[in-house]
Amino acid sequence: MSLSEFAPAKLNLSLHVTGQRADGYHLLDSLVVFADVGDKVTLEPGPLSLTVNGAFAEALDGDNLCLRAARLADAEARITLTKDLPVSSGIGGGSADAAAVLRGLARMGAEMPQKTEALGADIPVCIASRPMRMRGVGEILDPLPPLPEMRLVLVNPGVSTSTPGVYGALAQKNNDAMPPLPDGLDLAGFVDFLRRCRNDLQGPAMSLCPEIAKVLRALEEEGAMLARMSGSGATCFGIFPDAASAGLAAYRIGAAYENWWIRATGLLSAEAFV
Repeated sequence: MSLSEFAPAKLNLSLHVTGQRADGYHLLDSLVVFADVGDKVTLEPGPLSLTVNGAFAEALDGDNLCLRAARLADAEARITLTKDLPVSSGIGGGSADAAAVLRGLARMGAEMPQKTEALGADIPVCIASRPMRMRGVGEILDPLPPLPEMRLVLVNPGVSTSTPGVYGALAQKNNDAMPPLPDGLDLAGFVDFLRRCRNDLQGPAMSLCPEIAKVLRALEEEGAMLARMSGSGATCFGIFPDAASAGLAAYRIGAAYENWWIRATGLLSAEAFV
């Protein structure tokens, strides 16, 4: 018997850093959604092991979050990870993979562990894999009202960013929280709301990785309604009005920058893991 779990890319449409605890953990206020692209995790009964294949397999080390997630659940399985998302790229690839392992182990009869944020701030929201407002150190999750349909282009310039390095470059740790999200917004209204939000890590990440500015400029030049970095980078997203404009933008950016990772996608259904 084997089972598979999809590990979708996580996008921080906004990311406000609102403080820092005495233990060093940063407090966040973030609007998180999930894209319809991602990795795949396959679990089979057996001793704990990890096999990795896929486009970005060589970028991973041996003892990654998938194995740590299984140990946290006190469960064993043979894990196969198909790694199609860039590594250390701000779209929660490692957290999404670990969350997929935990969901899969639960389907195999293991208990979902408590305080999964101990593995990383993104783990609880990635377990849910549905639109959320994420606060605290990742443990406070509030479901979002229905969001408008949107098409996205994800772009990573092939450069990894260090999350500790980006947070270390953030000078101001006590920033304003997100404004409340109104109900019933259409796409234009939702984008207007996002423009009133921020990613507080974008500036520090750009100071460490100038390629991010080039990615954002490319998305804006192709007509993105909004272009912003996700997480601690270096992946950026552009929101487009429809699939045709997103597909054309992805094609044109890909033609200009052949070494970049580029995907046109939509949002994962909010009911995907209910």
